Amino acid sequence: MKDILETIILNLVNHKEQVEIKELNGEKAIVFEVKVAEEDMGKIIGKQGRLAKSIRTVMKAVATKEQKRVSVEFIG
Repeated sequence: MKDILETIILNLVNHKEQVEIKELNGEKAIVFEVKVAEEDMGKIIGKQGRLAKSIRTVMKAVATKEQKRVSVEFIG
């Protein structure tokens, strides 16, 4: 699941070397903390948060197949 998120994020940013994705596992939930360069934060969030919402939707669809809950947090 982390590799899917990483692929999406790396294709959106300019500073690929500054991308960090932490995976925090719980029993039924997984939290991904995505850290990108400040200049790339706007590209990840998108206009009115639409792109961030889309990324979360894709990750929730993947997590549903594995019968888990997922949360994606973007850290500047």
